[in-house]
Amino acid sequence: MDYLYFLYLELLHKWNLPDYIAMVTFPIIPFCFVAAALIVVVIFLVLAERKILAFFTQRKGPNRVGPWGLFQTIADAIKLLCKENITPEGTDKFLFTLAPLLAFIPVLVVWGIIPFCNEFDIISFSINSLLFVVIAAIPILGILLAGYASNNKYSLIGSVRSVAQAISYELPLIFVLLSIVVLASSMNLKQIVLAQSSIYPFCGYFVFPAFLGFVVFFACGIAELNRCPFDLPEAESELVSGYNTEYSGMKFAFFFLAEYAMMFIMCAFIATLFLGGFLSPLGFYVGEKLIPNEFLANLSVYFEQAFWVFVKTFFLIFCMIWVRATLPRLKSHQLTAFAWKVLLPLSLLNLLIVCLIKAVL
Repeated sequence: MDYLYFLYLELLHKWNLPDYIAMVTFPIIPFCFVAAALIVVVIFLVLAERKILAFFTQRKGPNRVGPWGLFQTIADAIKLLCKENITPEGTDKFLFTLAPLLAFIPVLVVWGIIPFCNEFDIISFSINSLLFVVIAAIPILGILLAGYASNNKYSLIGSVRSVAQAISYELPLIFVLLSIVVLASSMNLKQIVLAQSSIYPFCGYFVFPAFLGFVVFFACGIAELNRCPFDLPEAESELVSGYNTEYSGMKFAFFFLAEYAMMFIMCAFIATLFLGGFLSPLGFYVGEKLIPNEFLANLSVYFEQAFWVFVKTFFLIFCMIWVRATLPRLKSHQLTAFAWKVLLPLSLLNLLIVCLIKAVL
């Protein structure tokens, strides 16, 4: 971010503005971009999931509101904004209101951890990969509070299922993350991306030496997001709608927004760990080859790096939607057994294989 900061400082100097304005406003600008991008991404993801699921199940999907149904998600957002926020009798009003915020606010923070380009990482620490896992687990507390505060036994069961699911799948996820740290010799996400550089295009990606870990991490990511086949916390067939049954209006929208925004950021995290993040699979950046001006060429590289992150992320999102359209929901005992009896041993085996590869090479 230093390069962008000095570029921003130079721009303010042209307008004869003091340096302290840059110190105050520069940290705010990225989060404004993140908030705007979050809304756009969620609107696009909801529409994309409906269209892709319709394709897999041989239906048309949204096709009435706007051309090809493009405005359907915007209409749904307006509907949620107009709905009344109802707080049922007997609820813990403070916790009932706090729960959607606990589910939504951490998602804004983890967006700043992902390095979308070489210079644009808002939150950069030496252990930010571990920080991502810790912050991404906070929305589980929001789900637990939502079920507890709703004074509804179905909501409570859904929230307890979510906690049990998170505990089951966090352990194999951590072991796979540890194998990536072994390969990259760093816990910093930008260093993990740069460690996947290779003279041959995309051959240095960690998905090749840790393919088993990639499969385990992808499955754990789906479970962390409470998506099918791991969507027991909001299983409509036996829990009405699970932990969010008593929510309406914007409180429900916060849960909905957090789920889809977290799906995007989880896929971006997987792309960063295993698919080279912002590295170009071509082995070079097009802007460097085509643009003669050095400043414009460097600037275009940043946009191209962000473009590759989005391409890899949306590929993984497509795979998640594909899984939802293909696999049935697991039973509760099957879900926990799959984590402890299958994914955990596979994650340990992946860690052993990666350590042997690192020792040999």
